[in-house]
Amino acid sequence: MLLYNTLARKKEQFKPIKRGVVGLYTCGPTVYNYVHLGNLRTYLFEDVLQRVLEWDGYKVRRAMNITDVGHLTSDADEGDDKLEIGARREGKSPSEVAKFYASRFFADLAALNVIKPAMVLAATQTIPEQIEIIKLLGQKGFTYVSDKAIYFDTSKVPDYGKLSGQKLSEKKTGARAEIVQDADKRHPADFALWFFLKGRYRRHILHWPSPWGEGFPGWHIECSAISRKLLGQPFDIHTGGVDHIGTHHTNEIAQSESAYGKPLADYWMHGEFLTVDQGRMGKSAGNFITLADLEKRGIDPLAYRYFVLGAHYRSPLNFTWEAVEGAAQALKNTRRITALLKTSKDSGKNNRKVAASLHQSFSEAVNDDLNTPRALAVLWETVKSDSISSKTKLKLIMDFDKILGLNLKEVRKIARTPRNIVKLVQERELFRRNKQFVQSDSLRNKIKELGYSVDDTPLGPFVYKS
Repeated sequence: MLLYNTLARKKEQFKPIKRGVVGLYTCGPTVYNYVHLGNLRTYLFEDVLQRVLEWDGYKVRRAMNITDVGHLTSDADEGDDKLEIGARREGKSPSEVAKFYASRFFADLAALNVIKPAMVLAATQTIPEQIEIIKLLGQKGFTYVSDKAIYFDTSKVPDYGKLSGQKLSEKKTGARAEIVQDADKRHPADFALWFFLKGRYRRHILHWPSPWGEGFPGWHIECSAISRKLLGQPFDIHTGGVDHIGTHHTNEIAQSESAYGKPLADYWMHGEFLTVDQGRMGKSAGNFITLADLEKRGIDPLAYRYFVLGAHYRSPLNFTWEAVEGAAQALKNTRRITALLKTSKDSGKNNRKVAASLHQSFSEAVNDDLNTPRALAVLWETVKSDSISSKTKLKLIMDFDKILGLNLKEVRKIARTPRNIVKLVQERELFRRNKQFVQSDSLRNKIKELGYSVDDTPLGPFVYKS
């Protein structure tokens, strides 16, 4: 299995730390609002990764965090806590807001047939573990204290920025000009581990006692604490969106490796952005679309899954309604073909070499850094093959769907069609093959008047009650 490792900047042969077992950590959402389709693209790529690992026989131990404190509106440790923004917006407590949006997040994952991580912890559930890491970093000389916060001193890490390839000297602040930074912050890249209840945060709703006084943790420390608690250190694979490379994941690596003197993870994988009009989809840009928005337009959530599978996870993908509607039609065709195969009694040609070759091609595609566009192409090669029986096609497709996750096992067999309708369909098909389209359209209309519809598929006409 080849995976692109951001840390190595190349595809590498995957070798787990422990034979037969994979520790996989996926960065979870900040639960102050609905997740958008761009966020969900990342979770779909991670779901495919888990499915491919399991396809290859690994037992996957997957962990995820839920951010419910400490994620500020600026990566420069400035601005408001996003959970408090959500609380003010809705007139609820931060915990009520977190509970609601976490529930909606997992509902979206279920609608997309994403396997829920076996282990999930919220940041607020691991405050003691976060404090312990901060204490250890202080004992080892990696922190300094300002009036506002405890900071991680990035100048003490010689290879800081190795994930992004950006040297510390090249790092600039991400804060907006109108935000006043902590004057005691030594370098723009230094990041807060623990905030004190002072200044703009003196009334912060969420806070805990600590050796340094009452306060709350910064954003990055939670993932170091949660991943270590659930998976140990090092673990195999850490994933997230490409927006995490330069700051969040870079800071995770710095604090975890400085605290414990060993790698945090061996492989780092990142999914590319979903764009809208070639610009990144995001809440701050005000151009985000949710899964519920698709459903309001009558689009099956699994159509979005199909849409995402059509692009490699490391390639930007531009969202348009036309493209998603096209994916919805492709999904509909896939389901109809599956239904035809489940109904068919075809026992014709069955070339085992062809079947084995198709299976191998699919496996090679998904094991080549999760090449889902190629995997979909193999699916359709299988559908169109004249060398294998319907029964073998169905068996292959059901196997492929263990990774594609389109839930084709739930597709039902086609109900028996009345003989008069079957005869009309057969006559229409003959006209269509002879390119006598006026006659074939006339028969389609007659079939429709009798309460049935007919669609043309690679396996022949699909007939169903209107």
